[in-house]
Amino acid sequence: MKMNLAIAEFAKTLAGVYDNIEQSQQNPKDFARINIFFRPLPWHVFQGPGFYSEQCYDYAPWDPYRQGIHRLTASKESFIVENYGFANPRRLAGAGRDAELMKDINTATLKKRCGCAMHFQQEKAGHYIGKVEPGKNCLVPRDGKLTYLVSEVEVDQENWISRDRGFDPKTDEQIWGSEHGLLKFKRIKSFSEEISDEWLNNKA
Repeated sequence: MKMNLAIAEFAKTLAGVYDNIEQSQQNPKDFARINIFFRPLPWHVFQGPGFYSEQCYDYAPWDPYRQGIHRLTASKESFIVENYGFANPRRLAGAGRDAELMKDINTATLKKRCGCAMHFQQEKAGHYIGKVEPGKNCLVPRDGKLTYLVSEVEVDQENWISRDRGFDPKTDEQIWGSEHGLLKFKRIKSFSEEISDEWLNNKA
């Protein structure tokens, strides 16, 4: 029961819409305005808790540049947000805004992105720090080169702070990623009301 409560608290912290408008207005040359959506999935997708995520530029809300489907699990040490690829991502574009679109998810096409799970630990009440699982195994092609992803996220009820970088697997040289520091978002909407006991542990 205590673990269910802990997962529910973490899930409610993740579930929302985040916007870096303040950062982008203060420094528009270095930071585009971006929206992040982290929306609870229908329970049937994983027969358990999960999320759909997308990131888009504010000027192109229906054309996300990153989409993901995530299964949420937990161990004694951390909360684990697994990453899955899926077929026909265009059909899901905009599901962060319109939950009805998630009905089109075909669970048969989900493919786990090995090495790409994010492991979050609670630093203090309501405050979590996440990193991609160790091992340099989350491989991301970029500009014709294969790189490994180093992803860091800090999240609480009001903020989402993140940084993604790609490194050369042979030399560990940084190939891509933020050159101007952390991306800093504020939560502008919560989906915490979609997190329920049934969502965590539906026995139907």
